[in-house]
Amino acid sequence: MTRNSLPAMTAMSQLACFRIEGDPHEMGRRLGELARPQFDAYMAQSSAWRRLRRWHGHPFVAALRAAALTAFPQYVAELDGMAHGLGWSADDLFIWNCRGELIHRTGDGCTTVAVATASHRAIAHNEDGDPYLLGPGHCFLVDAKPSGRPGFVSFCYPGSLPGHTFAVTRAGLAQTINNVRIVETVPGIPRMILARAVLDADSLDAALSLLRATPSASGFHHTLGCAGDSRIVSVEVTARRSSMIEVHGLYGHANHLVHPEQASEAQIVTASSRDRQARLAQLLPREQSDVNEEALLPMLRDRAPEGLPIYRDDPRDPDGENTLATALLRIEDNGVAMRVHRSGHSVFERFVERSFMS
Repeated sequence: MTRNSLPAMTAMSQLACFRIEGDPHEMGRRLGELARPQFDAYMAQSSAWRRLRRWHGHPFVAALRAAALTAFPQYVAELDGMAHGLGWSADDLFIWNCRGELIHRTGDGCTTVAVATASHRAIAHNEDGDPYLLGPGHCFLVDAKPSGRPGFVSFCYPGSLPGHTFAVTRAGLAQTINNVRIVETVPGIPRMILARAVLDADSLDAALSLLRATPSASGFHHTLGCAGDSRIVSVEVTARRSSMIEVHGLYGHANHLVHPEQASEAQIVTASSRDRQARLAQLLPREQSDVNEEALLPMLRDRAPEGLPIYRDDPRDPDGENTLATALLRIEDNGVAMRVHRSGHSVFERFVERSFMS
């Protein structure tokens, strides 16, 4: 097999989609049940979890939970339901979902590219994470219908809230998330809870207002678009501020803050993130007026002639991450067409109609 040839479809390539619905606790319980067969083994091999266990009972964790309960009790209930479904303690699962606040050099990498022109709007995203999750059934999609909210289709890690990977909602929102390794954390809203809250927003403006107004405990990079809205927006959130840049033409983002407004923010920039951001700058064409969404996927499959690649499948990756899935989200007037690839194969396609209006 040559370096650029594609492997045959295998069980590791496949991706199941499960429907879940109900109130927050019931939604979480079902998410926990779906993850339970693989969760204990996943956590047993996780170096991140070994580092996180020392936070059990820490006052900072209690402050994070108190802030989350005050602002978003429904997502704490979702986490508690997930813990019930997994057979884990609610405290331990909350700590796991605060890993970005408690250890600065976490995995969950990712690369996002987007196009916004007069005729094309799309977001494409490599979801990079623990290579263990490439195993069959270790990650999955959910088609979620929470009571009274728009509902969404999201890529899920076992034991983690939906929202921190890539997702499309029935309000027409498309969201992808990139980890940024921010040094300063405060007792605010954990970033994974804030990313989950975006999935319940009923418009792009509502999502941006949420990210602007909510005091985050750390931060993420969000790329957001919405059916019926011409904008795609790059949002860098930290504990100090949120910075928003509207995309014009092509745009790319790896795993560190790049907005000028965030220049003073203390962060960790890994060699992989630095190389991927630099490679994106090389790949983005100078003439962007006629670029469409199909130009995005080759960038995310790029292996780079030198340096660390955008598409990550090296078991010796210095960040300990591999590309788990690639999503192409084509934003139209009445919904979002979602296509997911694994190991070079299309494994899921769905048009998520914009059916929830505020």
